[in-house]
Amino acid sequence: MAQYDELLKEFDVNGRSSRGATALMEQVAQRLHEAMTRYNWVGFYLMETSSHDALVLGPHAGSFMPTLRIPLDKGLCGAAATSGKTVVVNNVKADSRYLGSDLVKANIVVPIFTKKRVTAELCIESYFADTFTAAEQTFIESCAAVVGRALEKDGVAST
Repeated sequence: MAQYDELLKEFDVNGRSSRGATALMEQVAQRLHEAMTRYNWVGFYLMETSSHDALVLGPHAGSFMPTLRIPLDKGLCGAAATSGKTVVVNNVKADSRYLGSDLVKANIVVPIFTKKRVTAELCIESYFADTFTAAEQTFIESCAAVVGRALEKDGVAST
């Protein structure tokens, strides 16, 4: 889709700038939340650097307050971080791992890698069931990859 390509190009250009990964995550969260009408909450979780056993809230945009810290053995975010694979749930009521708002119907979590280790995640929640098609997943994974490159450029890596 043209909208996907335009947003990815915008993120890639900004990811190559000297503004840094945090600024890019802020931009990605805000732009996805604004541009994609079914993305009601968009945010990043970062691997807790002291213990590596939890994710902590990073830049985000959206209509509700998210969970501030998620242990790796909890929730869809924990599942994505421990498996290293994208988790897509288009009906969160049917998945007992979901921890968030009762308003949310669908959730996707994409792990972000630096130096082949999960150091962050891109999490998107929707008030609409069945939001995340295969094309959406590919697009969101591409957005996460752009952020991963920026994190590596900034020297952020899980150790």
